[in-house]
Amino acid sequence: MKIALGLEYDGKHFCGWQSQTNGCGVQDALEASLAHMAGHPVRVHAAGRTDTGVHALIQVVHFETETERPENAWIRGINAHLPPVLRVRWAQQVDTEFHARFSAERRSYQYLLQVSPVAPALLHGKVGWYHRPLDLALMREAAAHLLGEHDFSAFRAAECQAKSPIKHLQHANIVQLGELMLFEFSANAFLHHMVRNLVGSLVYVGKGEHPPSWILHLLQAKDRAQAAPTFAPDGLYLTGVHYDPKWGLPVCARSLQSY
Repeated sequence: MKIALGLEYDGKHFCGWQSQTNGCGVQDALEASLAHMAGHPVRVHAAGRTDTGVHALIQVVHFETETERPENAWIRGINAHLPPVLRVRWAQQVDTEFHARFSAERRSYQYLLQVSPVAPALLHGKVGWYHRPLDLALMREAAAHLLGEHDFSAFRAAECQAKSPIKHLQHANIVQLGELMLFEFSANAFLHHMVRNLVGSLVYVGKGEHPPSWILHLLQAKDRAQAAPTFAPDGLYLTGVHYDPKWGLPVCARSLQSY
């Protein structure tokens, strides 16, 4: 049978999602715990790979097993053998046709940026940081240029393995929360480092280095070298993986605003 899991993890304790030879990936920790529960080696498939230092409020994975256990037993048993910075929030048996990655219709990310003269201490590793005031209205105007289907080559990492740079960005917004700014993005898929590169260029607009129309220029130029540097992974969170209701999954979207 096939089982889907909803995960939450603190990315600063892992070297990204993907399994590594030294066992430092989120996938390594999860598969080790699953093998203990299932009684056999287990391979998990995720909705998307997160980089080193990137967090997840919700990551969706699936695995196959012949071991039968109640869903609550999977949750309790897996969590008992995981580090405290990685947790299974829910488990559910799914149709054999379901695939955590290929069945996903879109994904959502949020980037939390602290704007203050001094870098944060208590939120170190949990937020990005910028030391100068930023113009929220200008950044929102710039973000509007990103909506729709575009070639996002200007915001694509050199090592990106995606077959096409063309993605459909369905939501882009920035919310002010005191000293914090919350960047919100939803798209059918994202390129490697795309969100962090978008945030970097929007910050350049916010600090007055470029007008909002510069974002449109970057989209048209399709040149990564013309855009801003990549922002730190600390403030990036995978916050939603959206599926057709036919799969009957629990809610697969969360927001940092609820914290």
